[in-house]
Order: sequence, then C-alpha cells, then structure tokens
Amino acid sequence: MSETERIDCEKITHFQFDQAADAMGLDSEIRDLLKTPFREVQVKIPIKMDDGRLKVFVGYRVQHNNARGPMKGGIRYHPEIDPGEVRSLAALMTWKTAVVNIPFGGAKGGVACDPKGLSSDELERMTRTFVSMLDTIIGPYQDIPAPDVNTNAQVMAWIMDEYSRRHGYSPGVVTGKPIDLGGSKGREEATGRGCVFILQEAARDTNLDLGKARVAIQGIGNVGSHTARFVSELGARVVAISDSRGGIYDPDGLPMDRVLTYKAERRNLIGFPNARPITNEALLELDCDILIPSALGGVIHKFNADRIRAKVIAEAANSPTTTTADEILEKKGVVVIPDILANAGGVTVSYFEWTQNLQQRSWEEEEVNRELRKIMVRSYQQVASVARESKATLRVASYIVAIDKVARATRLRGI
Repeated sequence: MSETERIDCEKITHFQFDQAADAMGLDSEIRDLLKTPFREVQVKIPIKMDDGRLKVFVGYRVQHNNARGPMKGGIRYHPEIDPGEVRSLAALMTWKTAVVNIPFGGAKGGVACDPKGLSSDELERMTRTFVSMLDTIIGPYQDIPAPDVNTNAQVMAWIMDEYSRRHGYSPGVVTGKPIDLGGSKGREEATGRGCVFILQEAARDTNLDLGKARVAIQGIGNVGSHTARFVSELGARVVAISDSRGGIYDPDGLPMDRVLTYKAERRNLIGFPNARPITNEALLELDCDILIPSALGGVIHKFNADRIRAKVIAEAANSPTTTTADEILEKKGVVVIPDILANAGGVTVSYFEWTQNLQQRSWEEEEVNRELRKIMVRSYQQVASVARESKATLRVASYIVAIDKVARATRLRGI
C-alpha cells in the first residue's frame, strides 16, 4: 500500500463519519469528541534475533472509544503499518461494534514488521515483549485484542499467556484463541459466515437470486476463503478468487473445495488446472453479480470504480473503497454493503468468546452460528430501514445507526 493510500484510510474514515454526522445534525462538540481517540500508544520493541543481533520493532495501540464497553480490536503484523492506519482502523471498530449492538468500543494495534521473515521463536519473543509493554492498558474489562492481518490463534495464545503471567489466568484478555485455551467454536469462520448472512438479506432487497449469482472475491485469506465456501454452498458460482500473487478465473465457476485444498497445499493459486490466471486489478472489474474485496484497503478507487461491473459490493475488507469511488459507484447504482456491517461477524463471535470466558462455559457451534445470524440479520434490517427512511446509502445509514448509539452512551455517562 502506498503512502498516499495509507493516509487516505484515515481521511476516508473521517469523511464517512462526517457524512453521517451531517445527516443526523450532530452537534460539533460531540462530533469532535467521537472522532478523537481516547489513547494512542507507540512503543519500541527490542528483540534478540536468532543470529544474536538486536533488532528494534515499532508497535502501536490506538484505543478509540470506550463509551459502550471495553475496547476491542485486532493486532496486525505488517511492514507498512503506521499510526494513521491504526487510528483509522480503531475508529472503524468503534462504529462496527455499535452497528451490530455489541457492548464494546473500538481499538486497533500492530507491529511494523514482516512476519514472513521472522522465525517462530522471534515472532513469539516480539509478541510477548509487545504485550509486556501494553500490560497496564489491556485486559478483559479494558481492551481486548484479537487476530488481524498476519496474526492468528497461536499469536493470541502467546498474548493470553504473557498477560496471564502477570494477572493470573485471564482467557478473556484476548479473543481468537485456540479452542483448547478458551477460544470459541465458529470464531475462525465467523467473518466470512457473517458476510454471507448479510449478503442473503441484501440479495432479497435487490431482487438478486444468490443461488444463481456470479461472485468474484479478491483475497483468499481467512475471510475470503470462508466466504467463498459458504456462498458456494448456497449455490452461487465463485467465478474468480485471488491471493497476493494473483488469481484464477473461470466464468462457469471454480470448484471451491479443490481451490481451497490447492491453496493450502501450495500456498498460492498459480497453475490451478482448468482456470485462467487473472490479476487482482482485473478481478475487480469482472462481469459479475457480487464483488467481495476481502484483502487490503483502498483497492476500489477513482481510477477503477467506473469500470466495476458488479451489482453488489460486500466490503469484507476494511476500507476497500475510497470516498471518490463511493460517489462513482452510487451514481452507477451499485449497492455497497459497508465494511462496518459486512465484516462485523468476526467481532460478533469475538464477543461470544469473551462472554464464554467470563462465564467459564463453552457454547456449541450451532448456538454460536444461530446467535451470529440473529445479530447480523437484525443489524442489516435496522440499517436498511434507516437507509430507506433517510434516502441514504447503506454506508451512511450504518454510520447513523452506530454514531447514534455511541453518542447516546457518551451523553448518558456524562463524558
């Protein structure tokens, strides 16, 4: 991601907030308060590498808002992470938790590093040192991290263990953990499953037969792979899917079970039989019914938005669409399901995991999925209702719903 795109992430979040705040007539004082992060932390993380060298990494944690509950947000490991990007993602978490009405605020964090160039031991040392530096500002009732880009259940296990060394056994300090350490069944698939629940509702509103839809998915990571599997099970044809090195395309539909097995075995999609190679850029412009960007932000922009041919875009990634692209897509009549709604399934099941940890009980996967569907469907219907009443896009309506909840909590608490 270029420097310009990273800066735009924060601008995009503020612009989207202001659009909704203007539509609501939100007063300037509460507006400034809700846009300003509660706390920002930057730390230097010195790590002894396997070859004996000392290397210093930079870590971040931005805690945006805690009016509605403890703050919640992922930790990502990426070489291009910076404070502006983390600030933007922390704000998105505040609005995401509010739009689905779960009792959390927003936070985000990460370390500027290339995890692919680190050994498992180096990664563990870096994670534990990072947690030791955040020790006083995270916790089950303060700030609860989760997996994000290039982090996983194992990283969450290290975070839980390091925090527990100081505070006693504390599984509720982090979500996305392994099942054996208090993780929730269904958590790994939750973002993709929640996205598909939302798509089912949106398809009915747009008179789109999801069982016959042609779907293109940019990104075959955790979110993209599960989304692809679930929409395929509903009968949709996934005509294209990609990873960071490129993608594959078949207008008749890709056999997703074989594609996912191929990706797991080879770590890429190159050479998948009986499919055409396609670039990530070309995938976005395919003739399809549903486009699901599920990788990085800023991929739909003013230079390609006019060439997007999908009828519906479900933002499984965070901030994949720039503000200029949003305007172009609206004029074209493309329905955009915003990130704070489309990808909220992950944080919803993280809430379930946290709840299970505090209650010291475990839910069955059927219960997790049933409650997830209930929350996602209810949230979509509320947003769609506000959109109709306000004659607004789903994005503006999502922010109106979210901002209203956070503003009311803020006023009631007297903050």
